[in-house]
Parts: sequence; structure tokens; C-alpha cells
Amino acid sequence: MPSSMRRLLGAAGAIILSTALSGAALAACDPGKAGEDLTADEAEAVYDCIAADLQAGYAKGPKRWIPADYVKNYRSWTRVSAFPAAPGFHGGRFLVTWVNEVGAAEYLKYAENPNIPAGTLIAKESFAVDDNGKVQKGPLFLMEKVAAGKSPQTNDWYYMMVSPGGAPMAVNVMTACNECHMENYGHQGGLGYPVEDARISN
Repeated sequence: MPSSMRRLLGAAGAIILSTALSGAALAACDPGKAGEDLTADEAEAVYDCIAADLQAGYAKGPKRWIPADYVKNYRSWTRVSAFPAAPGFHGGRFLVTWVNEVGAAEYLKYAENPNIPAGTLIAKESFAVDDNGKVQKGPLFLMEKVAAGKSPQTNDWYYMMVSPGGAPMAVNVMTACNECHMENYGHQGGLGYPVEDARISN
């Protein structure tokens, strides 16, 4: 934007214009059909369109209780989702899952009762597509496997969330995260693997 226009708009106007431009860029990624009707290739096309914007949004601002390098580095981890899929949890959003080097080999077995090592980090990028075919960016969901006995009430998993705008999100990890994971995926050590068709194998 030319500096003369910035001066005319002022700070508030520049923010409004920036938001509008961001919204327009996001609208260019709309698939034009409901999320439940998207094929794997169509969901991947939406993700490819918004991926850079998703990552940039998550990286904004201080992370407070969430280690900033988790958010900064997750795209360097192993991607275990062949395409974004909506497993019916996380608000029905499409998820793209990444696992760090510590846990990738074990995770990629997609085993019952896996032996996930402490230090494993999992990141799930998310987005939604509404019934009108409009894309909405979703949170970054993070899981960290900690040392045995450090958090027995959560099966030694820490759960974290980052908003699409980069702010850490306060969440009751017992009711919002752990209870769902253990009720639905307790037989998988609490891991909600990608749906079978979307799994990348090692």
C-alpha cells in the first residue's frame, strides 16, 4: 500500500483494509460447495490455498504458556495426513496432522496401544468449510507426550491450542480434550489418528 494512502487511512483504517484484503484472499480459496461434499483432492486444494496464511496466523504474537518453537517448527515435522480429512471431532473441521521426529516412527504404525515416546509432539492444523462453501481458518491443536507419571490424569499428554490469529487459547484440557480423546481413542493411547484413507505410512 502506498505510504500516502496509509497516512490518509490512519491506523484504524489500515487495519480495516488489511482485514478486508485478508478476507478477500481467503474467499479466493472457497471451494463453492459444502465441506461434507469435498473430495480428498478438493480438500487438499483448499489447504494448499490457505496453508501459508494458516501458518503465518498461528505464528503471530506471544505464545505465553505454549512453547513458541512448537508453533514455529511444526511444518518441519513429518506430515502424516495425505490430505485434510474431517473425522467428526474438533468441531467437524478438516485436519492436517504433523508429528515431530521423536514420535513419527511409532505414530506412523497407527497401532493399538502404541508406545509413543516422551517428547513426541503432534500438531493438527484445522479449517472448516461451511454449507455455503466458505472457508474458515481453525485453531492449531497441539499435543505433547510427557514423561511417564508426569500427568497421569491425561495419560501423560499435554494439550494446547493456538487461535488462527496466534493467541494461545485457554481450554479445560480435561473436559474439552482428554475426556474426548480417551473415550474415543483410549485403545490408541489417546491418539486420534487421521481417518484411514488419509494416513501416510512409513
